[in-house]
Amino acid sequence: MRLGVFDGNRLAVSTDTEVIDVTDLVPGPDTPQGPLQRLLEQNLGHVLAAPEALRDSPRIDPEKVAWSAPLPRPHKIIGAPANYRAHVAEMNNPNTIAEWGLFLKAASSVIGPDEFVRLPYSDVRTDQEAELGVVIGRRARNVSREEALDHVFGYTCVLDITIRSTEDRSTRKSFDTFTPIGPFVVTRDEVGDPDDLELRCWVNDESRQHSRTSLMIYSVPRLIEYASSVMTLMPGDVIATGTPEGVGPLADGDRIAMEVEKVGRLEVGVTADGALPYVSRLGRGTN
Repeated sequence: MRLGVFDGNRLAVSTDTEVIDVTDLVPGPDTPQGPLQRLLEQNLGHVLAAPEALRDSPRIDPEKVAWSAPLPRPHKIIGAPANYRAHVAEMNNPNTIAEWGLFLKAASSVIGPDEFVRLPYSDVRTDQEAELGVVIGRRARNVSREEALDHVFGYTCVLDITIRSTEDRSTRKSFDTFTPIGPFVVTRDEVGDPDDLELRCWVNDESRQHSRTSLMIYSVPRLIEYASSVMTLMPGDVIATGTPEGVGPLADGDRIAMEVEKVGRLEVGVTADGALPYVSRLGRGTN
């Protein structure tokens, strides 16, 4: 099942031919976390799986649907740095996820498809990093690798936008607009093995990244095992599983597109409107 959010607070199932509004099947008030978060917290995925649920729900003209981020404010966004050896090599640093561990990104950095990444600095390189995103479906704490996928609801596309500067990863990757997600979350049953998916990324017409998740150092089950040994994973948490080689600088007016096999295609723009020189940033120095 392919789930998306439109009009800010409407949850839909998207098929190859139609968009089905299932918001009324997920009770509860509107919140900044959105209707998909409500579904996950109430464990209502089985409700949508019932044939009569989709049969009796209203259809929306696909041409009139503008998708937004499926999880606009997840409780946690967990990043996996240096999780492809070829990316480790291109960054000229021998450390991998085994040495770096995990990092967190601010939930306020999320945007949806066709929105714009805003470059904060005019003179510091900012890169695209295309990644498979894992959406947690039920609470996970100290889960084994063998049981890890039982805690997954589905998968999505994630762009982990990154400034190449001296600050900690959570600072360099948490600017507003630095985590495009979507447009869909595809349920685990439709994706199958998350560790054997093709991943591609383009900037404008240039192919920058082309790899497979089979080349990850820590597989999806191992990432979940590791993350859940450190922190409790909650429904709606997103794990960005790391990026392959091919990261590169972004510029004003660029268009980023990424695809993950069986998961979908995410596209966003880039703007430098309001960008400032790095030396003018707040937080610099000791004063």
